[in-house]
Amino acid sequence: MPDMEKIQLFENKKVRTVWDEEKQEWFFSIVDVCGILTDQPTHERARNYWKVLKNRLKKEGSEVVTNCNRLKLIAEDGKSRETDVADMAAMFRVIESIPSKKAEPIKVWIAEVAAERINQAIDPERSIDQAVADYRRLGYSEAWINQRIKTIEIRKGLTDEWKRGGVTKEMDFAFLTDLMSKTWSGLTTKEYKKYKGLTKENLRDNMTNMELLLNALAEETATEISKQRKPEGLSENAGVAKEGAEVAKTARKEVEKRLGRSVVSPEKAIDYIKSPEELPFQKPEEQ
Repeated sequence: MPDMEKIQLFENKKVRTVWDEEKQEWFFSIVDVCGILTDQPTHERARNYWKVLKNRLKKEGSEVVTNCNRLKLIAEDGKSRETDVADMAAMFRVIESIPSKKAEPIKVWIAEVAAERINQAIDPERSIDQAVADYRRLGYSEAWINQRIKTIEIRKGLTDEWKRGGVTKEMDFAFLTDLMSKTWSGLTTKEYKKYKGLTKENLRDNMTNMELLLNALAEETATEISKQRKPEGLSENAGVAKEGAEVAKTARKEVEKRLGRSVVSPEKAIDYIKSPEELPFQKPEEQ
């Protein structure tokens, strides 16, 4: 299952992409690439171009269409809609079917995007460096970024323990995550996002420093307990996950008692982003 959707830019034009963790591959929106190569003025025109091209390729008996997948990506209206996507090899074959002077530059760009993500997977430090750069570009404060990166490291340690304990299904990871969130905060992930007014945004990217700390305490505690007890299977791992989250719940209640207010906050990331005056100066051509 693809686990990360991202907007990539080619010559300041958007290309929707999805990273498949299992296959270790990027999948690119075919409609977006067709639109760029043929200079279509609207997304609708790009979609029509691909529709005609796809029918032509089918009649020619090309394997390109067979090798394409359909995945849900965020459309222009903000809704998640199914669209044709292709991995790098299939995308190159689609490009070869389009007469365009831009073909070679976009081939190079696709190869660079794919290579960079694979390198990040091999070397986690590169992935973290990229995350820091992205957070800075979005204007998050340095203090928040440092805290967020640490929580990413802690989360990775916990998921590694779950995998060691035989938890491999995506739905089981989601179940354990919800169990921990509900235990320490009183809200499942879905409820937490709704409380903050989020839809597709990442919940952790919209947590306050205190929320990040408590969530990290739950996960780090669960990780340490897991390393000691070596739980096997979903049931045993769930017990350990709940224990770790109970520690964070106790800490949350103590903090709230002293502050006289809830630390589970409806505030979003925008409340922790620097004002424009605090952002590094950029020349117009760099923006």
